[in-house]
Amino acid sequence: MTGLRPALIVVSLLAATAATDSAGRPAPERAPAAEPATSSAPSEAWRLREALLESEPGLAQAQAEWGRDFYFTRAIYSGRRGWGRGRGSWSTDFPKADRQFLFILHRLLTMLDLHEWENPVFLADPELRRFPFLYMLEVGYMTLSEPEIEGLRNYLEAGGFLVVDDFWGEDEWRNFEWHMSRVLPDRPIVKIPDDHPIFHQFYDIEEILTVPSINNAVRGRYKECWGPCEPAIYGILDDRGEVMVVINHNTDLGDAWEWSENPYYPIDRSTYAYELAINYIIYGLSH
Repeated sequence: MTGLRPALIVVSLLAATAATDSAGRPAPERAPAAEPATSSAPSEAWRLREALLESEPGLAQAQAEWGRDFYFTRAIYSGRRGWGRGRGSWSTDFPKADRQFLFILHRLLTMLDLHEWENPVFLADPELRRFPFLYMLEVGYMTLSEPEIEGLRNYLEAGGFLVVDDFWGEDEWRNFEWHMSRVLPDRPIVKIPDDHPIFHQFYDIEEILTVPSINNAVRGRYKECWGPCEPAIYGILDDRGEVMVVINHNTDLGDAWEWSENPYYPIDRSTYAYELAINYIIYGLSH
């Protein structure tokens, strides 16, 4: 299938700035929630979820609105540090990156019945299995608890699709690799070949690029690690050989979504970040 020209995406991105900053959308009404009666959802995580719902009234989990084709679901997990307003590394770029990505996605994939609000969900929350697509970033600093390990394992084994993003260098890779060996101990991480269908779902991705953070991009520096720091995309496969986890190493798609309207952000990298993510979504929902 032939994708839209990058210039059209850029026009949409510029329009997204005004829409996300000044649309003045009314906050959806909040549905009452009850803490799950399970030991796999610690009360601390539940309190975090409730606090998020209070501070971000647009969150999808604040509504009893199930049954849409697609929710952009972000994983809440335990981590050692973070850039997300003190919430933890899981919330880096949140919620602006999620909102701008959804704004563009709504206009490019009109066939999707899309929920237009961000949707962070704790890994140990039983509600996670409602959402077939999951985004997880800054995993070089995650410190998953046993309930989180179990929750993510159950999610993936039930058919969930995970996209991992924004972690750099060998030290962060080792931390991520160790945690995934706990989640899926019998499934190795493998390099995804360039001719894999995941790169040709809607757009043809011919080259794997480094997507920089805004601070590096404006300085003309794209990499965030020393030594070997080439961008690469890996995967974990299910029993049928389909990708169940896609792993973006040495690149930062989320920052490109968050700052795509910034005139100093490189347009080729923001376009690439949107195109690659849209391919992931179509692959995840169809496989």
